Amino acid sequence: MTQTEKQPAETASDIGGHKLAALAYNAVSDMIRHRRLRGGQVITEARLAETLGVSRTPLREALQRLEGEGMVHKGDGRKYVVRQVDIGEYIQSLKLRILIEPEAAVQAIEAIPGRQLVEVRREIDDLMGATAYHTDAHWFSDDRLHNLIIDYCGNDVMAGVLRGLRSTTRLFEIGNLKDRLTPDSTEHLVIVTALQNKDADAVRASVASHVESLIGFARRHLHIAE
Repeated sequence: MTQTEKQPAETASDIGGHKLAALAYNAVSDMIRHRRLRGGQVITEARLAETLGVSRTPLREALQRLEGEGMVHKGDGRKYVVRQVDIGEYIQSLKLRILIEPEAAVQAIEAIPGRQLVEVRREIDDLMGATAYHTDAHWFSDDRLHNLIIDYCGNDVMAGVLRGLRSTTRLFEIGNLKDRLTPDSTEHLVIVTALQNKDADAVRASVASHVESLIGFARRHLHIAE
């Protein structure tokens, strides 16, 4: 490629636009996680852009990224709508996770850095020892462990499927999430111990048991039939 054929370097405005899009993405993701944008809600781009203090261009880039991750979709009139996950899709997604995530965890055993497992264990201990319940801390702890499995499983296709399934299950609105704190933390510690011991059978069983526990919780608390 000759000098005249070279692609122009990114300008300061390009870089600034990417940063704004990233900021908008983080902000909208946070709004969805905290239910300030709820499932089924139509996103009014002009109003949301004004709320975030950005133009519609970086916001649209952020929404396109969220669409790719399955967090939003195009509704009537081509407007973006926050994806709504019902109990049926939630349970089906968990059932698929049972088939995939235990194997992903086994594949990740040798690759996950030991220091990160130590950090995850400390975070879980802090979460269980806290005097007050914080939803963000609960989600952060949950993400930290499951994302280690996803990031280090060594299979990009498997990782992509699991990320999509976790996006789906995160979008489902569990009203009594606080009730999951003790079982989640206890089950996560069992998984961490199995990973630290590099015990493939224990890893596979503990991950499967954890996801089965989520299904059981949904059926007990949300009155779901078999």
